[in-house]
Formats: sequence, C-alpha cells, structure tokens
Amino acid sequence: MTTYHQMLSTVTTEGLELKLVERDMPEPKPHEIIVKVEATPINPSDHGVMFGWADLSKATSTGEGADRVLRAPLAPGGLARMKARLGQDLPVGNEGSGTVVAAGSDDYAQSLVGKRVAVMGGGMYGGYRAVPAMNALPLPETASARDGASCFVNPLTALCFVETMRGEGHTALVHTAAASNLGQMLNRICQSEGIDIVNIVRKSEQVEILKDLGAKYVVNSSDDDFQLQLTDAIHETGATLGFDAIGGGDMASKILLAMEAAAARTPGAYSIYGSVAHKQVYLYGSLDFTPTVLNRAYGMAWGVGGWLLPNFLAKAGMETAVRLRKRVSDELHTTFASHYTDEISLSEALDADIVRRYNAKKTGEKFLINPTLDL
Repeated sequence: MTTYHQMLSTVTTEGLELKLVERDMPEPKPHEIIVKVEATPINPSDHGVMFGWADLSKATSTGEGADRVLRAPLAPGGLARMKARLGQDLPVGNEGSGTVVAAGSDDYAQSLVGKRVAVMGGGMYGGYRAVPAMNALPLPETASARDGASCFVNPLTALCFVETMRGEGHTALVHTAAASNLGQMLNRICQSEGIDIVNIVRKSEQVEILKDLGAKYVVNSSDDDFQLQLTDAIHETGATLGFDAIGGGDMASKILLAMEAAAARTPGAYSIYGSVAHKQVYLYGSLDFTPTVLNRAYGMAWGVGGWLLPNFLAKAGMETAVRLRKRVSDELHTTFASHYTDEISLSEALDADIVRRYNAKKTGEKFLINPTLDL
C-alpha cells in the first residue's frame, strides 16, 4: 500500500511540537478525489494552526528528513489560550494544488482523474489529500501546480472584501498590510472595477511596490504625519470600510478616527453623536497578537468585528462561490498570480531557522512547500 507523510501540529503542557507522520493512502468515497499534492503555500492564516502561541525565537529542530521534529515553548499565556487543543494532532495547510490520482465512483469525481486541480480544506501539508470533488477547482491546462497553489485563500479573500463592501453599501476600502500578496491582488481588482482603495503600509519600499502597480492612495504608518495622510486619503475616496490584517494595537482605531475626521470636513455630516454614516473596520488577521485598542473618539456610528473567509462564503452561498472561483481560474496568470521566493520540502518546513524566516511574514517573501521533494 502506498504511504505518505503528513505534517501535524500538537500542543502539550510542555509546548508545541510539529512533526511528520507516515500514513496510508486514503480510499476515496464515491464523491471524493485523491489529490497528489505538488505545491502548497505557507500563508499567514496557516500559522495559527502550525504554531499557535509558541515562542518561535526559542524553537529547535531535531532529527533529519522524515524524522525531523520542531519543538518550541509556549509564550506567556499561550497554554491558557490553546487549552482546547491540548494533545490533539492537527493536520496543517489550508490550500494547495496537485494532480488527481484516484477518485470515487461518482461521474464528476471520475472526470477529474489525471487533471490538475486546486483545493482548499486543511491538511494540505502532506503527500496526498482526499477531498470532495465539488470542492476542487480544475486548473487551466496552461497552469502548473505552482501556479494554482494559492487559488483560494488570497484570491477569494480579496474578491470577498469587494463583495462585502458592496453588500454593506460602502463605496471604497481601506486595507492594511497592503503590499502583501493579498494586498496586491486587491489593488488589481479595485483598479479593474474602478474602486478607490486606501493602502496602509509601514515601509517606504512598500509604498513604491504599490505605486509601481498603479495604486493612487498609499500611506505609510511610519511617517510622522500618517494620521493626516490617512484622513486626506479617506476624505478623497469616501471610504467607510476597512480591513485590518494587523489585529492588535490601535490601527483599527486610527482608521475609524480618520474616517470620522474626514466626515467632519463635509458640511452636514456631523452631529453631537459624531458623523451619521456608519464606519466599519473588520479584523481579518493577527500580525500583532497584542490586545486591540479602541480609543473611542469617532462618534457612535461605528463597528469593529472579525471577518473570516469561510464564514463569508457560507453566508454568500454556492452561486457566489462558483462565480468567484471561475474568475480566479480565468485570471490565474494576471489578477491572481502569486510569486514565491522559496520552495522547500516538508522536512525543510520544520527546520527551526527556516521556520523563523517564513514566520517573519516579510513583504515580498512567500514560501511554497513541495511535498514531492525528497525529505
């Protein structure tokens, strides 16, 4: 019987353990396909399951090849935050792509055998993955596994930001960590659809990345006059919706404050309770794990909430999901093209020094795991 290696993350009272385990090839159910995983990205959204509240500055690796194990102590308060997953071996990896090597008896599942597909569903950091055939996205014949590895998380998140904007009656967006792979996709979407977007970055070189892509509004949070720049950009665009990848700290509050200050420049928009237009910021990431700080100086018409792609898609319904997935497939080499700086094996993904590199989440650096590489 064919076997493969699967990456698992486990939290114990001693800390975090990330390892590879050998598993037998799964048997497909009638509606399922078996995908040989050939490319799977390391996204910031994967880090929560991989590492949780571990202190990776103190991480160490032992063993070689398939026997390599990464261990790290938990950060202060980490055990209490992850108590619910103590002792559980959790498979890692949200998305990826590869070739369908087997399928169940259903006609559609059988029709995918031999084709390259992209899939999302967890457990992608392994040699093979069984998924429902309807959850797979057949890739164009011109697309490699590398091309299709990041078809879901970033592209669908960017598209669903725009869907959220329209569904809630907003007309422009604010986005943090805007020079990221996701941020660049979002800018391409907004430019193609005539949507104003205010991009927040933290380094001057990131300003240049977005300006080179044609972005009109880019503000640097490291500048002394950042708040004024942000207010000016929001005033020009009329943005009343923000998506924040940072999560912790006071960035969400700064966005709301700028929205309120921009509204105050418009005659008739202010009352004793602040501006009348609702201002909304969604936290969709946790680049900063510190508490979210809200300095409530923006009236009463505002909201801060969480935003998660699977939750949005579940509410949006199958018709919307199919429409968005088709667009991703059609524009895979343009709007939704992803670029990787490093391609590593499953074993290398457990090397403590490499882990610290990809955990830094630096703009312009994106790691791809290729499970077909020798361990």
